Amino acid sequence: MDLGEMRQTYGLGELLEHQVDADPVKQFALWLAQAADAGLHEPNAVVLATADRDGKPSARTVLLKGLDERGFVFYTNQQSRKADDLAVNPACALVFPWHAMERQVRVEGTASKLPQDEVDAYFASRPRGSQLGAWASQQSQPVESREELDLQYASYERQWPEGTEIATPYFWGGYRIEPAVFEFWQGRVGRLHDRLQYLKAGDSWRLQRLQP
Repeated sequence: MDLGEMRQTYGLGELLEHQVDADPVKQFALWLAQAADAGLHEPNAVVLATADRDGKPSARTVLLKGLDERGFVFYTNQQSRKADDLAVNPACALVFPWHAMERQVRVEGTASKLPQDEVDAYFASRPRGSQLGAWASQQSQPVESREELDLQYASYERQWPEGTEIATPYFWGGYRIEPAVFEFWQGRVGRLHDRLQYLKAGDSWRLQRLQP
């Protein structure tokens, strides 16, 4: 495999200033809807980048589970590495890589914990298997084997038989990322990609074009 020769020619679309909404949240919602309509697999999958107290970065994929003018919402185990990072350094970044549409959206912002009533409401809406999995997994912690993990899951299946209501784990919660920067990227011919950046300025947004 010659990685140097792996190339893709872009040219499915363009991204010009007059084509975008003045509100980047509305523009993002439009692109997300278009990605879903195009049949992209899990268009709400997003790479979340965090950094610890010393600035050491880490990244992983999470699922976007809410979006409004206040920001981007996801849920997770609050004893995980990402939660540890956000506890000491709430600055974070998101990347939505919609490769099939030759699009990408980057977001930079600040994370804060969701109130418990929102967390409980979302947890109650999850499939039973996902609820049990949240209890069974001590996310990011070592485990001796897959069998041990399966045994932990089975123990919670016995604790909450089919038809019983499963409580929200005390260590499970959600975050809202309040955006300060958006960048919308559209692939173009000759690597002269379109990059439109929105910067928060008080209660409004300033739009500018970045060179590719």
